[in-house]
Amino acid sequence: MSSGVDSSVCAALFRQQYKNVHGIYMANWSQTAVCTERDWRDVQKLCHDLDIDCERVNFEHEYWNEVFLPMIEKYESGLTPNPDIGCNKYVKFGKLCEYLEDKYNDQKWWLVTGHYARVMKHNETSEFHLLRGLSQRKDQSYYLSSIPSKVLSRVLLPIGHYTKPEIRQLAQEFKLHTASKPDSQGLCFVNPDQSNFRDFLGDYIQDKPGDIVTEDGKVWGKHRGLWHATIGQRSSVSMPQGNPEYTGVWFVSEKNFEKNQLIIVKGGDNPKLFKQTVEIINLEWIYPKEKVLTMENLQFQHHSLSKSTPVKKITDLGDDRLKIELETPVRALAPGQAGILYNDNQVLGGGMMIKTT
Repeated sequence: MSSGVDSSVCAALFRQQYKNVHGIYMANWSQTAVCTERDWRDVQKLCHDLDIDCERVNFEHEYWNEVFLPMIEKYESGLTPNPDIGCNKYVKFGKLCEYLEDKYNDQKWWLVTGHYARVMKHNETSEFHLLRGLSQRKDQSYYLSSIPSKVLSRVLLPIGHYTKPEIRQLAQEFKLHTASKPDSQGLCFVNPDQSNFRDFLGDYIQDKPGDIVTEDGKVWGKHRGLWHATIGQRSSVSMPQGNPEYTGVWFVSEKNFEKNQLIIVKGGDNPKLFKQTVEIINLEWIYPKEKVLTMENLQFQHHSLSKSTPVKKITDLGDDRLKIELETPVRALAPGQAGILYNDNQVLGGGMMIKTT
């Protein structure tokens, strides 16, 4: 339970049907203690109102070592990681499931979470599959793409069958005090008073200044480090608008790691911002790899709410690496982000994008 409306409704739905429902709250980042304690009070009140017990656990050590430090290292290398995927893999559906397994031993238990995705059992094979949430606007299956497949039989995702307005309505019907609570924004380790995420990273990563250049090599400004920009984002450089050659908005198209340069191009629809081939490493499979590689009608997704793109060809390069050729070019494929394979609504697996062409 996070204290948000989604997990609150999950608790209420199951409390309505079962007596042995227990709330569990994870406090994994002590640096934002004010937020942690406020959310813990909300969870306690909610559990009191629902007449269920609640437990507070701390996996800060695991979060620091398995999620936060790897994220910092990737940013420091100029990559654009997604810590939410690591948190789900190592903490929410990793350490927490291990904790529950040890606590309940041979007893039956299920972990109910407020994610907009679905776990369903295939009637013919009895396999448990991870599917997109019914709400395309809120689907969170991308963030769950690296969770261990072995935990799927223990996971229940009830709100993946609802839309957000329906969840708000249910919260009001249950008379939950979190019914109108705003959705959580940002990452748990970023102080809400520190609105600029790049400034936050600056507390952990030493500046490594370099040039911001156009494709012809002309220098137009300086960056504090390659981690200060993401492929596809608007450039911070002010170009001379009086010159027709440079009029308009410029965007980051490439990171030159050897020269420590950010390369910018003119226009948000510039062809240089679009890539059609991507290589991914650190592969994680929810569905067996050997079956995925023989599938037709695969789709590729590079961002949580981006539209998926049909896969034209997929090649196993060995050494935990895949090369994926897409049917059409995709904008802003950023190395470091997760690239996930789907078959219709089913999440198959994926890895970290490392090279695009």
